[in-house]
Amino acid sequence: MVGQGVLRECLLDADVEKVLTLGRSASGVESPKLSEIVQPDMFHYAEIESQMAGYDACFFCLGVTSVGMSEEQYERLTYTLTIAAAETLSRLNPAMTFIFVSGMGTDSTEKGRIMWARIKGKTENALLRLPFKAAYMFRPGVIVPIHGERSRTTATRVGYAIAKPILPLLRRLFPKHVLTTEQMGKAMLNVAKNGAPKNVLETWDIANCAKSQTSS
Repeated sequence: MVGQGVLRECLLDADVEKVLTLGRSASGVESPKLSEIVQPDMFHYAEIESQMAGYDACFFCLGVTSVGMSEEQYERLTYTLTIAAAETLSRLNPAMTFIFVSGMGTDSTEKGRIMWARIKGKTENALLRLPFKAAYMFRPGVIVPIHGERSRTTATRVGYAIAKPILPLLRRLFPKHVLTTEQMGKAMLNVAKNGAPKNVLETWDIANCAKSQTSS
């Protein structure tokens, strides 16, 4: 859902000249600005490197739930997959800003008891060490889709369908913990253009960055 949200904001933004999506399937979106690469193997990029060069920012929105996964499986699909892409991009685009969608509760110490939080923390730390112009870790809490974005995970879609009647109430009651897909997209664009005062952004930081993008 986050990827769909930020893609929408990129295509609407006059400052964005070109967008490349890279994933296992096409987005289904059409725009003169948009190019797409369908890449079944998200661990290896040698054959498409020439198409990945020349970009100013990467919004890395891939992610999986840890439910039902072993630590080894989750680490492969979270840490190994992300770093494979990021290492390639940092080599091809050293002036790039890299934005990683992590999650509220991520464990930067990598030593806590919660498996997913440790691995997210390990991924964040590794990204911050790569030679990008800048790297930012976004840690949203609940994300509300407002422009038709849909998760590709069945369990997530069912959860959102059940919670849909109370999501507006949650936004009002817990504004520091709930964001919309539009806020996420606007915040990511703002940080790509202007940077942020810190590298790890919690939900309230993301909301403030979205406001800045809206008012600019």
